Amino acid sequence: MNHDNHADNPFMDFDLLRKLVVGIGEVSDITGVPQRQIRYWEEKGIIQSYKEGEGTTRKYDYLSIKKILLVKELLDDGFTLDAAAKRSRGTDEND
Repeated sequence: MNHDNHADNPFMDFDLLRKLVVGIGEVSDITGVPQRQIRYWEEKGIIQSYKEGEGTTRKYDYLSIKKILLVKELLDDGFTLDAAAKRSRGTDEND
C-alpha cells in the first residue's frame, strides 16, 4: 500500500473534513488557544469562522483549526502575529 497517496487512505476523507465544523469553545479546547485570542485573530482576518446568523456561535472547520494550530506554533517559535499570519497564508517571500 502506498502511504504517500492520501486518496488510498480511507482515514483521509477531505470532503468529510471540510463539512465538519465545531464551535469556538471546542476549537479552544482542541488548540489550547483562548477564545478571546481566536476572536482577535478573526478580527485581524487571519482566520475565518462560519456564522449562521447574528448572535450565533462562531463555527470553525478543519482547515481553520489547522491554521490556528500553525499560527500558534509560529508564535511559540518567536514569530510576531503579523509574520505568523503571513506565513500561514504561504506568502512569505523568504520561503
